[in-house]
Amino acid sequence: MRWFWIDRFLEFVRDTRAVTIKNICFGEESLDDYLPGHPHYPHSLMIEGMAQTGGLLVSEAEGFTRKTVLAKVSKATFHDLVVPGDCIRLTAVVQDKQPTGAVVQGHIEIDGRPIADLELWFAFLDERFGETALFPPEDLLRTLRILRLFDVAVDQNGNRIHAPAHMLEAEHQAAAAIRAALQNNPSPKPSESIGT
Repeated sequence: MRWFWIDRFLEFVRDTRAVTIKNICFGEESLDDYLPGHPHYPHSLMIEGMAQTGGLLVSEAEGFTRKTVLAKVSKATFHDLVVPGDCIRLTAVVQDKQPTGAVVQGHIEIDGRPIADLELWFAFLDERFGETALFPPEDLLRTLRILRLFDVAVDQNGNRIHAPAHMLEAEHQAAAAIRAALQNNPSPKPSESIGT
């Protein structure tokens, strides 16, 4: 999960609304060759940032157990450019959610100035697409913590949302496997590593 196009969650209400931010930095590789001499943030990455915000919003209620993918961008209207030094605010609102997928309205702004309006359709993939999760649950949990989702996430009654039990268990098992591997194959002592 290396390529995340959001930096932090500001708001998260289960199956309702999520707000994230993305800081645009001149040092980002994505700005290097995108219109040389006039660096600005690609529209495609704003769509991807909204897809990540909306995809996490619609998949959280099931504990991130369903394979959720962006199926269609039915609307993408851009009003202005985003340049280095800007901080975009991405708001995703669930318009409809069915057993097979969901529709999310997205709005991107900078300090109240509209940047983009989007409509994204997500599909929930079934067992025909394999049993393996798109991301290992312990890796996804680590990313969600970095994005501070559980710092702000609440259900529709305002009750705090915590990390799903299956993700915590996967994290525990991964940590135990690392500890066992280190015990069975300890690192060489400093004197051994230099050949003395």
